[in-house]
Amino acid sequence: MQALCFRCNAGKRDTDCTDFPGVQASYGHREAGCLYCALEGSGRVLLENKLALCIADANPVSEGHSLVIPRRHVADGLELHQPEWNAVVELLKLRREQLNAQDATISGWSVGLNSGEAAGQTVLPAHWHLIPRRDGDCEEPRGGVRGVIAEHRSY
Repeated sequence: MQALCFRCNAGKRDTDCTDFPGVQASYGHREAGCLYCALEGSGRVLLENKLALCIADANPVSEGHSLVIPRRHVADGLELHQPEWNAVVELLKLRREQLNAQDATISGWSVGLNSGEAAGQTVLPAHWHLIPRRDGDCEEPRGGVRGVIAEHRSY
């Protein structure tokens, strides 16, 4: 049984065939050899909640670079269920607050999800990068994430 607001309930009608026990069971699934699953209980986890965890990036772009990883394995982070999205965003915000409190030189943030090999994803499962940025940390920051494609680096 799922409780929904009037708008959500009216919009779904009888089209929802979600297997809620199956979804619940998928949160506990761990894969042998998964880099992220091996981190649980290792002392490397900075923050966690029931559906996600946050670690320091092993190859940081800048000091404080962190990863937020959903506990359920999906290749594409856009496949997460709403509670998982909420859990990921909660940890992104908490880690940002921690880092801001520790380092007054942070003046901006790059937050990213690489979804698919063409987008630069090299490690599965899906994970979000939280990268602290500081004034002067690169020659031309203008364009932000658009800079991954050379001809779109500057406006």
